Amino acid sequence: MGFFDKLFGKKEKESLDQGLQKTKEGFLSKITKAIAGKSTVDDEVLDQLEEALVGADVGIDTTLAIIERIEKRVKQDKYVNTTELNQLLQQEIQDMLVEAPDFSYKDFEIPEGKKPYVILVVGVNGVGKTTTIGKLAHNYKKAGKEVILGAADTFRAAAVDQLTIWSERVGVPIVKQAMGSDPSAVAFDTVKSAVARDADVVIIDTAGRLHNKLHLMDELGKIKRVIQKVIPDAPHEVMLVLDGSTGQNALEQARQFTATTEVTALSITKLDGTAKGGVVLAIANQFKIPVKYIGVGEKIDDLIIFNKHEFVDSLFRITDK
Repeated sequence: MGFFDKLFGKKEKESLDQGLQKTKEGFLSKITKAIAGKSTVDDEVLDQLEEALVGADVGIDTTLAIIERIEKRVKQDKYVNTTELNQLLQQEIQDMLVEAPDFSYKDFEIPEGKKPYVILVVGVNGVGKTTTIGKLAHNYKKAGKEVILGAADTFRAAAVDQLTIWSERVGVPIVKQAMGSDPSAVAFDTVKSAVARDADVVIIDTAGRLHNKLHLMDELGKIKRVIQKVIPDAPHEVMLVLDGSTGQNALEQARQFTATTEVTALSITKLDGTAKGGVVLAIANQFKIPVKYIGVGEKIDDLIIFNKHEFVDSLFRITDK
């Protein structure tokens, strides 16, 4: 068993392969068409490769960066055949992806000296934010961690109700107040409760409104200030949840959120229902923020730790249906 096999189990690999099926069907077919019948990489191959990458929602900027690197390599090596191109493309894509720190590969471990580990979760309505929080709580609990949730998206009754359902489903406590309550008060009560309970992980849901950037930034700033009264170095992570099926819209959401708050990690959902999985490359390359989790299904276990080696392998490997 190799190093990455230990980090990435058979079940996770199967989930990833299935989740990326729609993306890889379109992506691989276009790449295969681009290099079919070619013995060397020429301008025509590169043009078709560029078209294939853009078509997979990799994005113009990221696509041009990949093509530029490949062009440089072709000129450097003088002769690159299409088999080598395929390997080169995989390597370039892998190099562009940013991963979370090593501790995140250890079965949902938390960093040394960060207890409770406080995660603020941001993202617009409808991207799967609440579901992601529920799945995260499930995985941390399965790893033996004591988890507590905070329902600080107090502007939407549905958000509090949905998070309550997830807390009951996973079997973890939740701190909540009435709709319209001050979100920072909920966050404060959550971290105080976590300290009192000696919890390992705190996951706080926050409002996902983007129409007023100043309001969003002020609110997140206030939440940070009040929780730091209890835990001075919190939050330890600000996770942005993005819907991978929206393609370039997800890229725009990342742009707006990173402009208003310090996002430290990404979770990209709904990759199983889309052919636009290439947006993962665009987001990781453009913002240089680690992709920590990807959602590849609706089941409670269908949130998996992102591993760029396995992601690229699944993207390029032809599997039997």
